[in-house]
Amino acid sequence: MRTALITGSGRREGLGFETAWQLAAEGFHVVLSARTVDQVEPLAGELAQEGFDASALELDLLDRASAAEAARQVEERFGRLDVLINNAAVMMPSPTVVDKDLDELMFEFQTNVVGTWSVTQHMLPLLVAGGHGRIVNVSSGAGSFWDPDYGLVNYPGFAMDGFGEMPITAYALTKTALNGLTIKMAKELKGANVLVNAVCPGVTATRPGTEQWARPAVESARGVVWAATLPDGGPTGLFFRDGKQLPW
Repeated sequence: MRTALITGSGRREGLGFETAWQLAAEGFHVVLSARTVDQVEPLAGELAQEGFDASALELDLLDRASAAEAARQVEERFGRLDVLINNAAVMMPSPTVVDKDLDELMFEFQTNVVGTWSVTQHMLPLLVAGGHGRIVNVSSGAGSFWDPDYGLVNYPGFAMDGFGEMPITAYALTKTALNGLTIKMAKELKGANVLVNAVCPGVTATRPGTEQWARPAVESARGVVWAATLPDGGPTGLFFRDGKQLPW
């Protein structure tokens, strides 16, 4: 049985949990992870009740020891990892570039870029061991300079609970960096048959009240699952939404 680990999958309404559900339906054993195992154990239990194979794992992106321990547990139980979906991220409002709190900025970059990098480093030997590893970095069109719908030039902002319409410049820049990291990873890992791609899931209704202007998680997750299940020889080092390549 193929095994997939999804970071940031501790919310029932979230993209991570919906992605786990869809991969489980494809026959994967899915490992749901979050900063505390209490966040994901009930959700793994829900999947198990539906007849799917699922387990819970504690994984804090900001704690390298936590990432190392998570990799040890995956190796001990499965011996390899077939799919890593780097879904966990944070997004904070950025009033303006000039006024942005730089401590917040560091936290966003530490989570969305450095934390993702750390988890990937620790899981990489397991992905190589499987012989057909797939890494999906959940990105955003906000990190593209040329995506006409979400790009850095034209993206107007993002409606956040309690914040109204606010620009997300710092978040967008973390996703630009993540897209760049995707390219570098893909080049280094091509010889190991590990495909690495970035996926924009689109603006997704993951919080109450967002259903009116964002699409459902079930729809957004399909593009992530598509990238996670690419055949050998499939694309690598590219950026997609709904299986269609996006400009950087």
